[in-house]
Amino acid sequence: MRRSRTFVPALILGALGLALTSNAAAWQTKSSTAAKSSTSTKRPRCYDVEVEKPKEVKDEHKITGTVVGGLAGGLLGNQVGGGSGKKIATAAGAVGGAFAGRKIQDNQQKKTETVVERRCDP
Repeated sequence: MRRSRTFVPALILGALGLALTSNAAAWQTKSSTAAKSSTSTKRPRCYDVEVEKPKEVKDEHKITGTVVGGLAGGLLGNQVGGGSGKKIATAAGAVGGAFAGRKIQDNQQKKTETVVERRCDP
């Protein structure tokens, strides 16, 4: 008994089609399982936010500004007047300079910086 030549390719094509169909069904089951597992676990939503923060204060009591201002004011006051007036001008310049130096340092320390922070929703 001889088989026809078209029977062998038909048999191969049939087996191939059966294999592809069963693999497709298995793949479909895996992908639907993966889809279910990804929807059940929530991922936190993360984003960047720009936040203004005060700069770090190194001289909290403003000693540097007070001393430098007092010295500068005293030197300028010493240039004015003569005799006992010179002593008064030096003292007044030192006090005024100390006050001005303290205020200048205070204004410099009040500055803020913009920082980018990463935040995530639960």
